[in-house]
Amino acid sequence: MINLKKFTFNPYQENTYVLFDETGDCVIIDPGMYDGAEQNQLVNFVKETNLKPVLLLNTHCHIDHVLGNKFVFDQWGLKPQFHKGELPVLQSVASYAPQMGMQYELSPEPEVFLEETGKISFGESELDLIFAPGHSPAHLCFYAKNENFLIGGDVLFYRSIGRTDLPGGNHQQLIDSIKNNVFQLPDDCEVFPGHGPSTSIGFEKMNNPFLT
Repeated sequence: MINLKKFTFNPYQENTYVLFDETGDCVIIDPGMYDGAEQNQLVNFVKETNLKPVLLLNTHCHIDHVLGNKFVFDQWGLKPQFHKGELPVLQSVASYAPQMGMQYELSPEPEVFLEETGKISFGESELDLIFAPGHSPAHLCFYAKNENFLIGGDVLFYRSIGRTDLPGGNHQQLIDSIKNNVFQLPDDCEVFPGHGPSTSIGFEKMNNPFLT
């Protein structure tokens, strides 16, 4: 059974998720910690819950989702895993971070890239990969099938969708990704997005102004 802990970090109010099961193995997704206080929040939760971080995953590589990659690497020796189409996005962060007034510690690059489909295993649990480009060139979502929830990154939000005006963004591609890939999940699937509150597939099918 996969348990989920949500943190909201950094000036962009980005949601960082820790998934863990009864083995104590855990996955850190989109670490957005920006300062020492936020780093301590994550470390304290991992220690207090007796977790062992075994995977670092990025849904995509915009700055707000990778600010903590270097810290996670330093702390637990984990390099990020994401789709190789996001590598140029990650590599560009160092050049634009200063213009945005952001401190950025250079993220390590992956040794393992994720495919568009397949599964990721940790402990006694697994996550399905769902490819959903449009907000960024090679965005992935992570679906916990047994628990019926989706870590959705910046694809689908409560009554909204990801912005597509950043480099590599494509509005029509994002709409297609949601309708063809994400909306194939059950209506009662809970979606945990990269920003804001959780929602459900069925609710967004009925109420999302970008998709109805």
